[in-house]
Amino acid sequence: MECKLKAVALDVDGTITDETRRVCVNAVNAIYRAENGGIPIIFVTGNVLCVAKALSIFLGTTGGLVAENGGVIESGIRNKILGNVKECEDAYEFLKSKFDVTRRVLSDDRVSEVAIERTIPVELVREAVKDFNVVVYDSKFAIHLTDPLVDKGSSLEMVCSDLGLKTDEILAIGDGENDIEFLRVAGVKVAVNNADENLKDIADYITVKPYGDGVAEAMERFIL
Repeated sequence: MECKLKAVALDVDGTITDETRRVCVNAVNAIYRAENGGIPIIFVTGNVLCVAKALSIFLGTTGGLVAENGGVIESGIRNKILGNVKECEDAYEFLKSKFDVTRRVLSDDRVSEVAIERTIPVELVREAVKDFNVVVYDSKFAIHLTDPLVDKGSSLEMVCSDLGLKTDEILAIGDGENDIEFLRVAGVKVAVNNADENLKDIADYITVKPYGDGVAEAMERFIL
């Protein structure tokens, strides 16, 4: 960590929230302290942009947004849809013809990917859509069919560029397999204690505490 950390990139579901999607108070307090100290928070999430934007507004974050697993970005300089939803829609329609699957809530607001309820195993989804040009992520809150040309990491790089930051100046914290790409590009990689084992394998630090308490722990250690 020779480079001074200048911003924090945070996943949302399972990272600043618990398993029921309730936001952790300790994580919120850490976000407030970081922003008040001039350290911007960048939300990097699988949620749709409107959810990420509302969270950013109410928590007062200033670092920009990566939504829909990298398919959409908002940095203050540019708002852009990066993911091609057409192939994702085709894969979903095929999946729906084979299994009883339904879209997640707010799916009408998704513009770059398709997210479905976790009613069938993700391995079954991957096998069923293997001939489509999509990547399948299990965020533990939904199964996402995404454009393989975009991910949280490449989109975080774009947001950082717009903010005048280098990615090695970023503390990144996540919990899921869809967080691997954005942790890989960050200067310091943190997996909260409840994280996917594959994410823990690439982490510089694994928190003692899970969920939002782990976020507060990591931010206290590396930023605050």
